[in-house]
Amino acid sequence: MSGVKNFNPVKDIPSLAGKVIFVTGGTNGLGRESVLAFAKHAPAHIYFTGRDANAAASLAEAIKPSGVPSTFLELDMTSLPTVKSAVARFNHDRLDILMCNAGIMAKPPSLTKDGYELQFGVNHLAHGAVIQGLLPVLQKTAAEPGSDVRIVCLTSTGWRGHPRQGFAWDQLRTPMDSTFGSWIRYGQSKLANVVYARELARRYPSITSVSVHPGVVETGLVTNLGYMRKKFVYVANTIMGADPIVAPEQGCYNQVWAAAAAKKSELVNGALYYPVGKLSNSDLDKVAQDPELAIKLWDYTNDELAKV
Repeated sequence: MSGVKNFNPVKDIPSLAGKVIFVTGGTNGLGRESVLAFAKHAPAHIYFTGRDANAAASLAEAIKPSGVPSTFLELDMTSLPTVKSAVARFNHDRLDILMCNAGIMAKPPSLTKDGYELQFGVNHLAHGAVIQGLLPVLQKTAAEPGSDVRIVCLTSTGWRGHPRQGFAWDQLRTPMDSTFGSWIRYGQSKLANVVYARELARRYPSITSVSVHPGVVETGLVTNLGYMRKKFVYVANTIMGADPIVAPEQGCYNQVWAAAAAKKSELVNGALYYPVGKLSNSDLDKVAQDPELAIKLWDYTNDELAKV
């Protein structure tokens, strides 16, 4: 897997003038760093979501010197009605970059407020609601001459830990605590990010949709884990020969590269990228590449969202 050497978002992201950007989970960690990286290149507007109004206010202050207008949309990713309501407050007539960044990892068995397994509900279904809600404006923008519309879905090498069949369809409305551990539940949700991005690319080829693994980053997803789970992440990262663990300001490199720095011609629509810019489709197992599974996930997602 070749990649991009010495990537620097300050010099390698071109002008984003005229572009409207939407980042989920933008108030902390990789989302915050991505928003700040984008703001240095003069986009027309940045939307970002989160639950913490104080963190949002801090980010808005950090953006101010750039002169870039921003909008905070408060939402709870465990509540699909809240997600849909927040997305409905998007009020621009174009959207160039949608970064599905928010996520949780290795949580104890639990359910979202809508009754779905927590990690699948937050990491996949909530983003499905964001994507489906914004698809009309994304398609409209993609139809404009010279447009370059992108959807970037954050995944993880943890996708490899998915259940054998990909998704435990009959248990997605349960905590899945009887058979599956937290890492398998996490793997299932991260597989969904990979598969859904591929299906987006197939159904909407005018939009460039990719999934990205940021690497192991010192954000709350890792640092807030218990000792044994944190150690598992570090050991697994070493065994897989992954890049060294990095701080959030470097951890966002792969996702901002895919969203704004890479030329459209350099990206393979529907592909998975490891840091930074390493095309990783050959790494996918048969389950992750199964077109019938992708269609089933797409239909399941739409059917569940239609109930909200």
